[in-house]
Amino acid sequence: MTYTFRHTKYASYLGLVTQAIVNNLVTLLFVTFQKEFSISIEKIALLISLNFGVQIITDLIAAKYVEKIGYRVALVLAELLCGVGLISLGLLPNLFSNPFNGLIIATMINAVGGGLIEVLVSPIVEALPGDEKESAMSLLHSFYCWGQVSVVLLSTLFFQTIGIRYWRYLPMLWAIIPFFTAFLCSKVPIRTLEHEDGSMPLRQLFKVKIFWIFFVLMICSGASEQAMSQWASFFAESGLKVSKTVGDLLGPCTFAILMGTSRTIYGIFGAKMNLKKVILGSSILCIGSYLVAVFSPNPILALMGCAICGFSVGIMWPGVFSLSAKYYPRGGMAMFAILALAGDLGCSSGPGLVGIISNRTNDLHLGLLAAIIFPVILILFVVYLNKEAKRLKL
Repeated sequence: MTYTFRHTKYASYLGLVTQAIVNNLVTLLFVTFQKEFSISIEKIALLISLNFGVQIITDLIAAKYVEKIGYRVALVLAELLCGVGLISLGLLPNLFSNPFNGLIIATMINAVGGGLIEVLVSPIVEALPGDEKESAMSLLHSFYCWGQVSVVLLSTLFFQTIGIRYWRYLPMLWAIIPFFTAFLCSKVPIRTLEHEDGSMPLRQLFKVKIFWIFFVLMICSGASEQAMSQWASFFAESGLKVSKTVGDLLGPCTFAILMGTSRTIYGIFGAKMNLKKVILGSSILCIGSYLVAVFSPNPILALMGCAICGFSVGIMWPGVFSLSAKYYPRGGMAMFAILALAGDLGCSSGPGLVGIISNRTNDLHLGLLAAIIFPVILILFVVYLNKEAKRLKL
């Protein structure tokens, strides 16, 4: 069989599906962990922060070494680690006297794999032949959302038909996808990002003022998205007191569907849109969705707020990636890695802030309310980016 760049695109799509699995499967089991292993909200928040914290470290290391070891080797390794991590999630808690230690190890393995995937797939797709890079990037990241939808729907089906008590077998079944993707990645052609003047060294990149604007935008994008995404299932089941099935379907599942929808829409029609204006409008909608989720007296309406948040955050992460690539095409893999680091820093700090505030106040509503700070900062920096871009005539 002859593999083409079309297969490379498919492999990249599956890469983000893998990342969606390792990031979101565990969130559906938070209440189960709390009941079965007597794990506190603070420890659950630690799992979230550990996941994205390890991804941050992975991003930092990848920025220096990925181009030396090669995209293909790193991508295959990332998928294999995710497969092993998912199997470990099902096995390790039973092998430790303290099951939480098993969850920590499995989370760390998944985090290394997920971090590498985030660093690699965006520049790989950016380097593919074609001119509509912003649309291609948005469409790529929509597959993270469709992966998340699949995780929620199929996992809910598993819980309903086989039973939540058999949850340990579920991550082992999901491990099939990263192992298959690892095989596909070992076969497809892979191009690297190149610029006629060469890639920009990190030291030089760090001296550019506008790069730090993108860095902050990535932090706020990741935090705005994951503060809601990581806690939606727990919020629905424990905070809104709805059943797990209803909560997962109307909360994280609809969140992911609408996030994927917004990315797909931009992937199709993005060439006709002003990306900065789209991000600005999305940030305003994000604030409104958080307020609805937190203050609505009706559980279904609150879950609608969670879902609408998914649509609002959809364009943020891929949009900032696209803007940075447009303004600094010399950034190469290193720039994508550092921006992925910033995004993962947001993915850690957003849910972490929610967990800390919720634990101290014993009210998850207040924790989610605190997360509004991230889309607020995002708005301020998009406005500042517009002024800076005009000043530099970018």
